[in-house]
Amino acid sequence: MSAFEIQGKIISISDLQEFPSGFSKREFVLEAMDGKYPQEIKFDCIKEKADLLNNLSKGDEVQVHFNIRGSEHKGRHYVNLHAWKILKGDGGDPNPATNRALSSLEAAFDNEPDPADRVDDEPPF
Repeated sequence: MSAFEIQGKIISISDLQEFPSGFSKREFVLEAMDGKYPQEIKFDCIKEKADLLNNLSKGDEVQVHFNIRGSEHKGRHYVNLHAWKILKGDGGDPNPATNRALSSLEAAFDNEPDPADRVDDEPPF
């Protein structure tokens, strides 16, 4: 399934919830503008991703990268939005180690030619 992203302001962050099975999660609510009416959208950070919220506070402008997950339990269907990356609104990552890792990865691909500039004589099939 594709990843999605959205920008908005954090309006609440919950405490870490730990379950007997060893599963843990932390939830937060983001206020995102949709036309003239703001939308309040709840996200989950599961397992080690809960640490993404440690350096964030209520009122912070962020960009959230997330996946949509759906499940069925006893005839009811549920949808969860699992955040896997959160960037502060200024483009800075609240987790500097992630920024360093991304910079290294991006540097590795800096020498790659732009696919639009390549001329191939062979058809793409």
